[in-house]
Amino acid sequence: MPKNKKIVVTGGAGFIGSNIVRTLCEENEVTVIDNLITGHYENLSGIEDRHRFVRNDINNLEMLKREFQSADYVLHQAALPSVQRSVEDPITSNMNNINATLSVLVAARDCGVKKVVCASSSSVYGDTLILPKREDMNPNPKSPYAITKLAVEYYNRVFSEVYGLRTASLRYFNVYGPKQDPNSQYAAVIPLFINRVLNKKPLIIFGDGLQTRDFTFVKDVVQANILAMESQAEGVFNIACGHQTTLNDLADRIMSIIGLEVKKVYQRPRKGDIKDSLADISRAKRMLGYEPRFDLNSGLKETIAWFQKI
Repeated sequence: MPKNKKIVVTGGAGFIGSNIVRTLCEENEVTVIDNLITGHYENLSGIEDRHRFVRNDINNLEMLKREFQSADYVLHQAALPSVQRSVEDPITSNMNNINATLSVLVAARDCGVKKVVCASSSSVYGDTLILPKREDMNPNPKSPYAITKLAVEYYNRVFSEVYGLRTASLRYFNVYGPKQDPNSQYAAVIPLFINRVLNKKPLIIFGDGLQTRDFTFVKDVVQANILAMESQAEGVFNIACGHQTTLNDLADRIMSIIGLEVKKVYQRPRKGDIKDSLADISRAKRMLGYEPRFDLNSGLKETIAWFQKI
């Protein structure tokens, strides 16, 4: 765990970002930059005096250069998430994910930041019959969102090769955990399922429920960011649990942990969604020392306990 470092977390009021901030702010000087479009300042409640909050847009290059001065590291979590949102509004996704990341990299380069760690996504792989998905596979993005994340990775690589800025891109696989918003129309499946079961509402499953995902607990993602930040290793890394789960199985596990059973309602698959996902995490293990600490059941129990308190 780093100590006495100056660290900037973009999107630090969001789901993943706020979990990172809570871990780092105990022994480091942490600045959060967030425009609160998808993040919530309430995610940082209880640690208001242990970080510096800047409400601004990361497309603002001059602001970034001010905030990155003397920063050791930048953990770039800010993005406009959701495949579905990007299908409906690709231009806004492009501005918030690609243009904004370019601003972050330029500011980091100009301010002498030691390393930038960027959030990428398993969506860059698209649908493939080859599983598990490895970093050396050809990307095949199926949505504007996936394209934006692939562009982030390419920009990282170029800034490393051309300007000498050390970078890492973490391909997150279906992250879940405390502080994930269940109320957004683009909510991820786990908080959505938990919220609906707790409210005794039927679970909406797009497709036959046999599609699989590699669900990753947010504390493992926090660990991966810190490892990538402190490591000399650069490039792209899968960050996942390394196990497949069908949506039908996920629904059953959530209902079993909560102790309530609701109806499953199946609807047509959504555009841009992939069929199966499973990560090969051997590269992250070898080069970063990453090792997932939570299986799906232990992660779900902690997540559900948090949802039951709010």
